[in-house]
Amino acid sequence: MKKVTILHNPRCGKSREALSLLQKENCEIEIIEYLKKVPTKKELKTILSKLGLKAVEIVRKKEAIYVEKFKNKNFTNEEWIQLLIENPILIERPIVIDGYKAIIGRPPELVIDLLERK
Repeated sequence: MKKVTILHNPRCGKSREALSLLQKENCEIEIIEYLKKVPTKKELKTILSKLGLKAVEIVRKKEAIYVEKFKNKNFTNEEWIQLLIENPILIERPIVIDGYKAIIGRPPELVIDLLERK
């Protein structure tokens, strides 16, 4: 049985769809509601490494807080990581982690691609 972790927001339709797809694949799923259990700096850096992305690339740019406070501002990767920890609503979702690989499940069908990768 494949073990995966999902950074999940139960209020998000895409996140719920991705979770449902994982459940249909009979995965052992660790669900992290990241708005309640915010990743630490170390955890977020590990996730970014597995995604192969910089922090700014997982920022939800349509969120009101982004538009109001951060749009058109330049921050270092370290600063973005700190901003994501302080404002976890800005973290794109869902993020599905399978061992050393991770993807952003948008569209949710991408989680199946992740599971099928060797």
